[in-house]
Amino acid sequence: MSSTDRSSWSEHVRGVLTSAGRGRGGARERIVELLAAEPCALSAVEIEERLREQGRPTSRASIYRVLDLLVEHGLAERLTVGDGQARFERTHPSGAHHHHLVCEQCGCLVAFHDPGLERAIDRLSERLGVRVQSHDVLLHGACEQCG
Repeated sequence: MSSTDRSSWSEHVRGVLTSAGRGRGGARERIVELLAAEPCALSAVEIEERLREQGRPTSRASIYRVLDLLVEHGLAERLTVGDGQARFERTHPSGAHHHHLVCEQCGCLVAFHDPGLERAIDRLSERLGVRVQSHDVLLHGACEQCG
């Protein structure tokens, strides 16, 4: 993601939350900036660790409050990948997204894009006569290092 895309998402978040009557907060700003720079989903624990490594410690309770707020406003999504922890990643206003493979051995999350898969989902929704508003594809297997 380019720095322009990151700043666009951050500004989008600020605009949505300001319109919802939410002011800026230090923890929120730190978490939004971190998520804007991340290519894939992170758990609250991983967010806490990364912020601490940056010299910007933030309590886990604050992290969960911010993540819940972002999810509530459709700015981030919560992914349940079967490792007992939810992971969170930004949602794009354009609807652009990727899917994931979770390694059953080491727990790493691998993001992937597949235009053919997207076309197949579109064809399936047409065939079933349903309108798919959103979808998640989560594959379970072994990553390249564990495989």
